[in-house]
Amino acid sequence: MKSTWIILSCVVLGVSCTTVPITGRSQLTLLPEGELTQLSLTSYQQILSDSKLSTNRTQVEQVRRVGQRLAAATESYLRSHGYPTDQYHWEFNLIDDPDTVNAFCLPGGKIAVYSGLLPIAQDDAGLATVMGHEIAHALAQHGNERMSQALIVDMGGQAVSVAVRNQPARTSKLFMQSYGMLSQVGAILPYSRLHETEADRIGLTLMALAGYDPRRAVGFWERMSEDGGSRAPQWLSTHPNPWKRIEQLKTFMPEALAVYHPQ
Repeated sequence: MKSTWIILSCVVLGVSCTTVPITGRSQLTLLPEGELTQLSLTSYQQILSDSKLSTNRTQVEQVRRVGQRLAAATESYLRSHGYPTDQYHWEFNLIDDPDTVNAFCLPGGKIAVYSGLLPIAQDDAGLATVMGHEIAHALAQHGNERMSQALIVDMGGQAVSVAVRNQPARTSKLFMQSYGMLSQVGAILPYSRLHETEADRIGLTLMALAGYDPRRAVGFWERMSEDGGSRAPQWLSTHPNPWKRIEQLKTFMPEALAVYHPQ
């Protein structure tokens, strides 16, 4: 039903359907990626200015080392499959906040990791798991997709391209709402379960392409589950049930292992 809705929307509105790298899923993306990249840069700079950046050289170097390997693998994959890479201007920062177990990647490759995540990540492979997952959200343009869906509902079938062009303030507001930056520190887009599962699959492949053993991802998500305490039922959450997520990861593992070459 969801895929049918997307296809019909593309036909009726005369806008572009794009294909998600690695998974091949068709999606509706109405907003120019360049516009989202510029909005994300402004938001990223604001988050950094409102945060305390880590001065722990070892940890900062770890985040940047892992990030650079993942970025190189991502761009290599995109180029080899005919996708553009010019919109990515990678940046990796570690925010000193031991109480926040979080990370995010905005359009254009602007990435931040919160120091509270590092004890759970434990090592480079664990960090590559979560950073690869967040890069996957940006790579798959999940934010653009959610904003496009919101625009269609909001505009009631009007010409979306005109609405976006004539209402830059509305576009900016949707961006801020979609990425949760209005009131949350270290905001991350509240992706649907579909997006989360897709990001898990893409992230697993990206970490494998970067030379990190994708099998280590299972241990990371197990630790995240143990750290998270009690969970709401899966159908009440935008995120997959932790154990369901681990089961799905195992089904994606052969695909990732096929491109894994230790470095």
